[in-house]
Amino acid sequence: MTHDSAATTSVSPSGRWATIVRDFLIRHIMIVVMLGIVAFFAYRSARFATPDNLLTILVAAAPFALIALGQTLVILTGGIDLSVGSVIAASAMAAAWTAKAFGDNPVLPLLAAVFAGLLAGAANGVVVAWLNVPPFIVTLGMLTLASGVAYVIGGGAPINGLPASFGMWANTGIGGLTIPVILMIAAIIGFALLMRRTTYGLRVYAIGGNRLAAEIAGVRSRGILFSVYAISGLLAGISGLMLSSRVISGSPNLGQGYELDAIAAVVIGGASLMGGRGTIWGTAIGLLLIQTINNGLDLLLVPAYWQDVIKGVIIVAAVAADVWANTRNRS
Repeated sequence: MTHDSAATTSVSPSGRWATIVRDFLIRHIMIVVMLGIVAFFAYRSARFATPDNLLTILVAAAPFALIALGQTLVILTGGIDLSVGSVIAASAMAAAWTAKAFGDNPVLPLLAAVFAGLLAGAANGVVVAWLNVPPFIVTLGMLTLASGVAYVIGGGAPINGLPASFGMWANTGIGGLTIPVILMIAAIIGFALLMRRTTYGLRVYAIGGNRLAAEIAGVRSRGILFSVYAISGLLAGISGLMLSSRVISGSPNLGQGYELDAIAAVVIGGASLMGGRGTIWGTAIGLLLIQTINNGLDLLLVPAYWQDVIKGVIIVAAVAADVWANTRNRS
């Protein structure tokens, strides 16, 4: 090799570092987007970066995080759960009715919400896994059914006048954090470990990648599919309790539209709607991104109708950036 050719093939230290930094930014594009949005809101509003406001974001994200985690498992199998918003409402109404009927006992409303959510999720799972009905159709039907049940429980009206103990689930603080925030952190860590370190997680990914190949390899796909919908319903039930406990009342339209934000968080986090690709940590970034946008726009006093427009544009742009980054990584 000549001196000239060796010089052309060598890379300077500064060039190597530039390549390393560029590749790192591409691989972690959503974190870059998140930091950019945080920096923008911190610059525009002095209240945004305060500890109290950061805690406000976490409190708002907690109930939403649970259904996003459940939605992640469902989407990883190649399915979708459109019913979680209505299941939140039905679970919240079941918890509120129980609290009003049985008085000052915070455990019974918890059990009622968990049972309602788990029942709805299990019903979705049975129809999807054993009857092979498309998840979109099944969960769309459950969306309507659960919404109707929520109104039936309250006789078409909210349930108010609940005992003060009903508010303990959302408003009790431990070490400076409320129970929902602690539960959110524990759930993110727990599900991240479940999906990365256990055979259950591997089977979920396998079914989403290729269900037939997974079954040939010995994976019981029906049991796994049933479990992810049951988990999604269970988490929606707990979310319904948190939201109703925060205001110490039950509302039949609670959680309306949450299913769309949950799906958006999962997709922003890098998951594929075709199944088999995505992470719990990605979903956590996606949901925090959405809650940060909501909070920042509120602080800037942006009208609600403009907030939806701006949030939609940011979500599409974020997903487009993630797709571009993935394409660059594969090339």
